[in-house]
Amino acid sequence: MIAENIRSVTRRIAKCCEKIGRSPEGVKLVCVTKTASIEEITEVLNCGLSSLGENRVQDALSKYAAIRNNAEWHLIGHLQTNKAKDAVSIFSLIHSVDSTRLAKEIDEEAGSIGKVQDILIQVNTSGEKSKFGIEPAAAIDFIKDIVVYPNISIKGLMTIAPEVEDPETVRPYFRALKELRDKINNLQPTTYNFSQWV
Repeated sequence: MIAENIRSVTRRIAKCCEKIGRSPEGVKLVCVTKTASIEEITEVLNCGLSSLGENRVQDALSKYAAIRNNAEWHLIGHLQTNKAKDAVSIFSLIHSVDSTRLAKEIDEEAGSIGKVQDILIQVNTSGEKSKFGIEPAAAIDFIKDIVVYPNISIKGLMTIAPEVEDPETVRPYFRALKELRDKINNLQPTTYNFSQWV
């Protein structure tokens, strides 16, 4: 079942890429392991996927202990500053940085173990109060504030669209993120080059 699901998603990705003239090789499929057992995660890895996503640091720690270095771990959920140390110790990419305080904490924890931590900036393009993320209008100043930290590397932007039945209704939120990415690249392309991420 897991193998067939992966094949199905991979085919859908390839079809979408073909439609817009993009290479599927430039798309990374991250398998979310929330509620998954170690056996299920192992089956995912045996199918050739190597990127795993968890939304809770505590859950990821136990799974990481069992899987170890056989996978690349992504934190896809909100990160509290008091969990930054554990997050930096296991995650390759933290998707949800949305405050200067959190960025500073990640920088300090990464520096203490000689690591440069890859991060994404979470932007709340939908304006929903229930969602984390900085406002689009504040993104550029926010990036200017944290790009000076030597132990973090900003790899791009991330947003979470509202859950709706019709996927067409969420396109404006992702379009807004792309437009923000382009604006940042136009300001300082050598420093804020996010073209491969949005």
